[in-house]
Amino acid sequence: MKELKTGQHFNIHSYKHDGKIHRSWDEATYIDSTEDYMIFANYKTLVTESDGRTWRTKEPAIMYFSKKSWYNIIGQLKENGIYFYCNIASPAIIEEKTIKYIDYDLDLRVFPDGSFKVLDRKEYKYHSKIMNYPNEIDEILKNELTNLIIKVKNKEEPFAKKAIFDYYQKYMSIKNETNKINN
Repeated sequence: MKELKTGQHFNIHSYKHDGKIHRSWDEATYIDSTEDYMIFANYKTLVTESDGRTWRTKEPAIMYFSKKSWYNIIGQLKENGIYFYCNIASPAIIEEKTIKYIDYDLDLRVFPDGSFKVLDRKEYKYHSKIMNYPNEIDEILKNELTNLIIKVKNKEEPFAKKAIFDYYQKYMSIKNETNKINN
């Protein structure tokens, strides 16, 4: 993968295990990288569902795409606090200005007070059966969900709210700089 540059724009494509596109986002701005994550941001970005329906995100989001672990994490800056939406998914890759990963249905929703809820267990069971998820994948996904819950309880990165605010400020600086150049 070529070196990423702060402020670079990418699309996001989420696939299902059978290789079919699940959902796409038309914008993700590169903010930073750590040893474990590639960090992007967006706001009011266009989302296209597999059936062609479209909608726009409502709040700024800081997205952590794991380089090694089977999940990605979205910090959503809402009026009443930071919510996290965690997708159990393959590690992300970047090809042709597009961030790509396989979404494996299970999700973890983390609320501003630190409480959380596992979502979409029935969808996971259904897709696991019809797409024949291998046992190795099933084991990895369940372990990664457990690892995420531990990170939430310990308030580890990226569940430390200060980092979300810092990345949001960096994103806003990039957007302001871009607006100055374009005007």
